[in-house]
Amino acid sequence: MYENFYGFREKPFSLLPDSGFLYLSSKHRIALTLLEYGLLNQAGFTVISGDIGTGKTTLIRQLLNQIDPGIKVGLISNTHQTFGDLMQWIALAFELPHQGKDKVTLYRDFMDFIIREYGQGRRTVLIVDEAQNMSAETLEELRMLSNVNADKDQVLQVILVGQRELRDTLRRPDLVQFAQRIGVDYHLEPLTEAETRAYIRHRCQTAGGKVDLFTDQACAQIHQSTGGVPRLINLLCDTALVYGYAEQRDSIDAELINEVARDKQSGGLFPSRAPETPAASPEPRSPFAGRMTGARKPADNPKRTATTRPAAGKAGQLRLAVAADSELLRIYLARLLTKFDIQVVATLPLSSQALNELEPDSIDALLVELDDRIDRLDQTLYDTLIDWKHPILFNDSLATEASLSQPDRLDYGRKLSQKLYSLVPHAPQSVA
Repeated sequence: MYENFYGFREKPFSLLPDSGFLYLSSKHRIALTLLEYGLLNQAGFTVISGDIGTGKTTLIRQLLNQIDPGIKVGLISNTHQTFGDLMQWIALAFELPHQGKDKVTLYRDFMDFIIREYGQGRRTVLIVDEAQNMSAETLEELRMLSNVNADKDQVLQVILVGQRELRDTLRRPDLVQFAQRIGVDYHLEPLTEAETRAYIRHRCQTAGGKVDLFTDQACAQIHQSTGGVPRLINLLCDTALVYGYAEQRDSIDAELINEVARDKQSGGLFPSRAPETPAASPEPRSPFAGRMTGARKPADNPKRTATTRPAAGKAGQLRLAVAADSELLRIYLARLLTKFDIQVVATLPLSSQALNELEPDSIDALLVELDDRIDRLDQTLYDTLIDWKHPILFNDSLATEASLSQPDRLDYGRKLSQKLYSLVPHAPQSVA
């Protein structure tokens, strides 16, 4: 979407853990060093904790990338509240046969496995990600497994990675013996403002873009809005790049970050650290496909026809919802049309589900961006549009996409606004 415009080889702020983009803040460097120390010194239990999105899983991936081939690693990464039988999960982690075997048999097979590995000069390491979901009973069972030792060597090492709830569980009085087995323990804190700035620039540079694409002030605002949590930083920066591309901005400044943070917060999916100023257009959602042109009046359908037309927005504003395939187009149109006294109250993907969840009386008209593949529209979506009770403007998304890079985009917005106002009798008929 925005990669070519900003010179990126790939998206710099993906939400998926990627060790190729690993930025080692002082805290992450300490955590990784302690993980390595625990392995080298055969610590029985190593515990790394941190809040959601602080980079714990990315650290584990980095550890796995550089781990000694003489270490046999088993990874459990999908723990949940109904975790179930520990031995089944351990057998799966180390690719041991488990079908049709009871707990006692699985335990004996695993003991034979780790002793066999030790006899061949290999240590066994079990890594449990999202370990905060493990019950005290399961943790105690895990402690009992670690009792297998050979002389002074730790035959089985365990690394637990989880949110701070894991630390709370490990402080329980009935787990005091477990706590005494923990050789390495570290809690990963969010990034400082300086680390946030370095993190953003590192990811931009790694992706092949300009190091200073985000201004110093923008980085400071990002830290304020996210609290320095890497996952939230990625979410905010990625959306800011979409906004920046929509407006053809050469750099991302603090003003744009404020707008993005407010929009995200208005959608209820972002922490309340964002500035509490009047919200701009709501957060765009995921895409759908289709295009066609032309306008139509509302269908006369008793299922969806309102008895009265909803009132216009504040000071006679036309209240609009924008439905489009592309997230970029949703953002672009929402920001463009507000310049012509149109209140964009919702941006949403073009799907029957999203349209049906839209509050009917919250809008006066619907703008739908479609291509020429109308015959490929999902039947349910087609029926939803046919039954829609408000005026709809079907607009050519190819023309909208073309206007993105044109200097006369305001003229495009003016013409589009005039069409929209012409559909709603109660709204003002002139657009400046």
